[in-house]
Amino acid sequence: MGMSDMASMTVTPATDADESCERSSRVAPSLPFVEEPSAVAPMDARELSRQFLARLSEVEEGTREYQYVRHTLIEMNLSLVRYAASRFRGSGEEREDVVQVGTIGLIKAIDRFDVDREVEFTSFAVPYIVGEIKRFFRDTKWSVHVPRRLQEARIQLARAGEELSSRLGRRPTDAELAELMCLTEEEVTEARKAANGYHSSSLDSLLSPADAPGPGEDGSLYEVLGEDDYALELVEDFQTLAPLIDQLDERDRLVLHLRFVEERTQEEIGEEIGVSQMQVSRVLRRIIGGLRQGLMATD
Repeated sequence: MGMSDMASMTVTPATDADESCERSSRVAPSLPFVEEPSAVAPMDARELSRQFLARLSEVEEGTREYQYVRHTLIEMNLSLVRYAASRFRGSGEEREDVVQVGTIGLIKAIDRFDVDREVEFTSFAVPYIVGEIKRFFRDTKWSVHVPRRLQEARIQLARAGEELSSRLGRRPTDAELAELMCLTEEEVTEARKAANGYHSSSLDSLLSPADAPGPGEDGSLYEVLGEDDYALELVEDFQTLAPLIDQLDERDRLVLHLRFVEERTQEEIGEEIGVSQMQVSRVLRRIIGGLRQGLMATD
């Protein structure tokens, strides 16, 4: 279910109470009239929800009464969504965006609730709402994929940091955060590093003065990231050498392997293949000379 579907379900309170009451009595005669469902207090919403959920299970889906009951249930229980959204204050997202996502979870809970089960609707709905919000963050908001365990630790870290900062009047240490979160300092550090994967920056973004290449200079992120890898220049040579090595006989390939892969001395190679150290030296000179000529011929 998308945001547009959710938005279409919003119930607009009637401007004329008598007209609205008459209309709702025609649609759902067995239910009390709720003029502004979104303004119902949470305690009242709990009792009203029982009646509306019971009626929802009785009426035929797609009828006007079904739509009225369902929409009223959604609006009456938006306080549950706002409560769940408050747990994600440190997510960096706009609160209203989180509430919209959580409302999808509320709608799923309403559609899947079984009135025959002896369970409070609030206890049933909150896990759906929180799960939908977490899924949203996990699937769409991370620039770099990190394990779910670290994604959840990042949220806990943000909440713990906010709580300790207000309590202590300063930025908390990792040790203080670890104590509050019941984690080790290493796990707090890991969660902090994982948080870096939540947002990405463009390579063209400008650096702060402290990170600029030099005093008074402007610089982009790409100017200070990475370094030259001179080993890349050897890749082409390796690709050219491969077919030349394949043309060598088995003993010559073995000598090359022993000398340059296993890094054995010429004396050790001689003992391996049953020749003198001097002969190994001559064989290596011949092989290397032939490969050098082959490389130059391909330039």
